Amino acid sequence: MGRGYIVEEAVEGYLTKLCEQQPGPITGLLIGQSSAQRDFVVMATRTPQREESTPTVGNSLDKEWVTEHARQVSRMLPGGLSVLGVFIITDTDAKDTLTTLRQLVFAVENVISSEHLWTPADDDVTDCVTLHVNPKTRKYPFATAFALDESMAKPADWKYQSGVCSSWSMVSCCLNVDISVPLPDNGAGAENMDKCLKEGLKVWAHQIQRGVCLIDGKKLPEDTELTAGQVRKNVRQTYTAQLLTTPDDLRSKDVVQRCGGSVSVREAIHCRAYIHSNKPKAKLAEKLLKRDVVSTVATRVQMLLEELLISERESKGCRDKQQTEQFCLPRRIFCPVKVSRPVCVCDYQFNDEGLSEVTDRLKEMLDIDTAEEDLDTRQETPAEIKEGVVAAGPPVETVKAQESKKNNYIGVAMATAVALLATAASMLERSGPDKDGQLSGSSTLVRSSPGQCFGPLIQKPPRISTRSSRRI
Repeated sequence: MGRGYIVEEAVEGYLTKLCEQQPGPITGLLIGQSSAQRDFVVMATRTPQREESTPTVGNSLDKEWVTEHARQVSRMLPGGLSVLGVFIITDTDAKDTLTTLRQLVFAVENVISSEHLWTPADDDVTDCVTLHVNPKTRKYPFATAFALDESMAKPADWKYQSGVCSSWSMVSCCLNVDISVPLPDNGAGAENMDKCLKEGLKVWAHQIQRGVCLIDGKKLPEDTELTAGQVRKNVRQTYTAQLLTTPDDLRSKDVVQRCGGSVSVREAIHCRAYIHSNKPKAKLAEKLLKRDVVSTVATRVQMLLEELLISERESKGCRDKQQTEQFCLPRRIFCPVKVSRPVCVCDYQFNDEGLSEVTDRLKEMLDIDTAEEDLDTRQETPAEIKEGVVAAGPPVETVKAQESKKNNYIGVAMATAVALLATAASMLERSGPDKDGQLSGSSTLVRSSPGQCFGPLIQKPPRISTRSSRRI
């Protein structure tokens, strides 16, 4: 007997619908959650059509296109949800298709894991599933599990069931993030910031993993059953968590050194993790929640840097000689998966985007039809960039950068506190940047030009774009 997969009935209906759409091969992703005993598949989504591509012939699949889709979908999954494998709908012989699927699932797993900043745990499940559906028979899908560390194919026990995640628990928390990363002496372009921030985020991610997690105000033993004592079926339990961290030990050994700048990441974020109902332990809840914390911060930073990189390439390095630039960071928006409530997926909205663009991306990436009023926009407040005084309000995310003429430091910050930018600018004019090169303010990215004294903040309006870096 192979590894067991409990699959939401709606997935069967979705695959059947795809079988009726077109005769050619269709690929897609299987999304759900793994556990030690079995995996749960809660949804499936097809790979979007590539406008400039030609129809697929035989087993010739666009591997690069499928893996890019998987990378972007992985960013839209909160804690507890992940890409479990791939599926293909084709009438090609199963033996011929198996090799193609094996190559595809390994490529997908490699590109997704390359963006992970956490250290894999010993109890992580390493099996991925591939599903071959023949559009002519449909009733007998050929499911196979591949162990990533063995590359061996094993039959998978594939069973459909209704309400797979109707009683899953949810653990959520709000967290203030404060990360400081030095930049090299050779400039502070988006490419350099990308590399340095990734290294800095890895150090911070290790700090998060070592942090203490309180669930409903208590530190539960790892083997404590999260839903112990709950006897009602199909009732979801919700828990509020707190993450307590201490500064990294290496900070006490920091020395003053010359560098091209420093990047500070400061923000307030909403995180959540969904936990399966098969006797989940507190250890699992803590692991999934911490991974969502790391993932959502890394995703926002990466998305912003992708926007800046595209902007720099389009301008061919000819940027305005202004002292500072400000860019808004995206906020997190949740969308319920109707067929498997109360589980949600998420997307990230920039300030120059409307909710219609969020619903378009959900349709394109996850094949979810949703109305704007169904989106959960309450968890994080959209940022505002204002010249002068910033009105008081909820904590928001900020990225700021500044540089002094004397030591050529650049500071970039995503601040959580709401402050008076006019007062801060006035203080800077009198005394210059503080030792950390940071200010509190609205959700912005501010960069000052090399070789200039830091003066009053100059706002750069958000760039209107199609977000091509976020879409396939």
